[in-house]
Amino acid sequence: MRLPASRHGGPRADQVRLRLDLAYDGSGFKGWARQPGLRTVQGEVESALTMLLRAPEPVLLACAGRTDAGVNARGQVAHADVPADLWADLEGRGDDAPVRRLGGILADDVRVRAMRPAPPGFDARWSALSRTYAYRVSDLAGGADPLLRSHVLAHTGMRSGLLELGAMNAAAKALLGEHDFAAYCRRREGASTVRTLLELRWEREADTGLAVMWIRADAFCHSMVRAIVGALLPVGDGRRPVDWPARILAGRKRDPDADVAPAIGLCLEHVAYPPDDQLVAQAQRARRYRGSDAGTYGPSEG
Repeated sequence: MRLPASRHGGPRADQVRLRLDLAYDGSGFKGWARQPGLRTVQGEVESALTMLLRAPEPVLLACAGRTDAGVNARGQVAHADVPADLWADLEGRGDDAPVRRLGGILADDVRVRAMRPAPPGFDARWSALSRTYAYRVSDLAGGADPLLRSHVLAHTGMRSGLLELGAMNAAAKALLGEHDFAAYCRRREGASTVRTLLELRWEREADTGLAVMWIRADAFCHSMVRAIVGALLPVGDGRRPVDWPARILAGRKRDPDADVAPAIGLCLEHVAYPPDDQLVAQAQRARRYRGSDAGTYGPSEG
């Protein structure tokens, strides 16, 4: 008999909620979200979980940030409500049995790093405090390292020299804090474009020489990170003044001269959650703030 879900959207009485920590190479997927006839991360992992558990109904996932086609992840988090008896049987075969068996089902470009029962009140999306992404750019004169080329943007817009990260960081300061990021988002009907940007900085990786943008926010609206990258790169290569990204933000509409950077350099690195005893309160705050807003996607476009 199918039992009703809890009134807070938690698992049914006959289910256990699992937390999954995932990593994937986005180049072979049409994004996270399940789409009929297309290969997606959600679709692949749901199918593998259903097979692993031999579940009578398809296992469904909810994630912290729905990345789109070509976007990578090292720190994606998702949850799934599964039959408690089936999980108990699988868990009883050894601590690493669920992850090890999933590794034998999934393709090499997606991995579940950890899977365990979630604490009470955990919701991968609504309980999250922040999401952190990195965008990696190769501005080396000879082009990107061949071993990294599938995960970095090769920036070839400069005549000489490297990106001026100091200018890019100066421009980034104006975007920090709570703003209406409509100028940096692909609008969705009924979705808010107000976000709180907690961190935005560029640094040079010592071992690879890559220019890396680190960005952290409470949530991101559709295409936000890639649009910010597209506005900051011209500052770094001297084509635009330092105040240009701030002027775009103030205009509150997309600037046709500001490119949206390709997905290739973008990676979801980390999702932060509060202590277990604050998960429910955080989810309630997020729901009140965003209501039915679907805007806690990862930054992504088709």
